[in-house]
Amino acid sequence: MLKWAIIFAIISLITGWLGFGGVAGATATIAKVLFACFVILFLLAVLAVIGVFHIL
Repeated sequence: MLKWAIIFAIISLITGWLGFGGVAGATATIAKVLFACFVILFLLAVLAVIGVFHIL
């Protein structure tokens, strides 16, 4: 998921640089949503590992 967020962010930068504002805005939004999903899933995975191994 992080890979897709980075890909969409790069596409957003390139299209913004070329002057395609609508496409750049759309891909930037997609990148933000994917990155937020990645962060949430990552934190859930960390909490699950902490819960399983009782590190807390």
